[in-house]
Amino acid sequence: MERLRQQFGDQPAGPIKAVLPAKLVEQVMEDEVGRHRERVYPPLTTLGLFIGQALSPDGACQDAVACNLAQRTSQGQAACSLSSGPYCNARKRLPLKLIERLATAVGDTLEAASPAQWKWRGRSVKLVDGTTISMPDTKDNQRVYPQSGTQKPGLGFPLAMLVGVISLSTGAVLRWALGPCRGKHTGEQALLRTLMPELEAGDIILVDRYHCNYFTAALLIERGVDLVTRQHQRRITDFRYGKRLGKRDQLVDWVRPQRPSWMDPETYARMPASIPMRQTEVGGVILVTTLTDAHAVSRLDLKALYSRRWQVEVDLRSIKAVMGMDILRAKSAAMIQKEIAVYLLAYNMVCALMARSAAVTRISPRALSFKTTLQLLLAFQSQLRRASRASMRRMTAILLGAIASSRLPHRPGRIEPRAIKRRPKNYPLLTVTRAIARDNIRQSRA
Repeated sequence: MERLRQQFGDQPAGPIKAVLPAKLVEQVMEDEVGRHRERVYPPLTTLGLFIGQALSPDGACQDAVACNLAQRTSQGQAACSLSSGPYCNARKRLPLKLIERLATAVGDTLEAASPAQWKWRGRSVKLVDGTTISMPDTKDNQRVYPQSGTQKPGLGFPLAMLVGVISLSTGAVLRWALGPCRGKHTGEQALLRTLMPELEAGDIILVDRYHCNYFTAALLIERGVDLVTRQHQRRITDFRYGKRLGKRDQLVDWVRPQRPSWMDPETYARMPASIPMRQTEVGGVILVTTLTDAHAVSRLDLKALYSRRWQVEVDLRSIKAVMGMDILRAKSAAMIQKEIAVYLLAYNMVCALMARSAAVTRISPRALSFKTTLQLLLAFQSQLRRASRASMRRMTAILLGAIASSRLPHRPGRIEPRAIKRRPKNYPLLTVTRAIARDNIRQSRA
């Protein structure tokens, strides 16, 4: 347990306490694992190696087995086999709830310990967005997360939709929901509705225009949560009607539409006949919000707040591109869920390092580079794991100072095209299954 915490420098610093205290880990282990055999790969050792896989540029199971062999040798224990089979079986035995509870506990601890200056007027702002994740083309993955309907069988890859609630203060993932990209009642809005019970009264949610609709706003208002989003491109905004709050700023009533198929009659009857929504145009963009007091929140305040929604795109890029969660490795749907949970746990632990460094140096965690923090952690990790208590305190202080020096440049209004300059190699697309393609090659050789 201590080695797991030491490899992330999990020590109190400023207002940020230890994010994985021993009592918490013990309680979660007791609830989710209970009594277990002492094997070569016990649960916490397996979890530590699994997290190392998520952080490692290699990410192979063989690399995790080699790390375990090195650890056991350094501690004077008997050497283990280099076969990855026992380790893969140990990963299958890990309860999904164990990983999920630890990941959400880290996020909740960071959010609760965030100083007021990291928040927006003392209120927690949470970013919500969805992304797709690819995985190996196996029967079990295809069954749970089917590929796109536009692709022929055997030519595509299973796709999962991941919707996350991310803290604007620290960048940590607080909650997430996973589902297929095809089928009834799937998609970002359906997954967001499953996450709404986890939101707290007083929160502010920043989402893109895809979620700009009556039922999302009404369900959030019911929970005491405010919404800030862009106007949907299909909705017509006419500033000649409604209650005037200022120039290009109005208060209108959104009338309850007909009951959708996913909503039960009891919930629909509970929805109000209309809800007041504020619509304002600022900087050529029409924003929609439940923050209806124009004196307390001006149009410029809304523009500044909504401009920070882009942070969720940066966070998802850090998880998928920097950490490598874009393409998963697991070949079963059950292991896909565990792999995603481990990635998010590892990501939250890196965010905890950034938050701890920012708290000590009195800056915002958003001013620090995630990629540099990850590089520094990987450089220090093996030394931290086997350091003495005094040596660990010194190394952690040096690590936090190095992270604090990796500040991002201030680039207001930065615009970058979603395009690449380097051309990929001009290979033809695979239009038949690999088995047929191999047969074609053999026939052409013959």
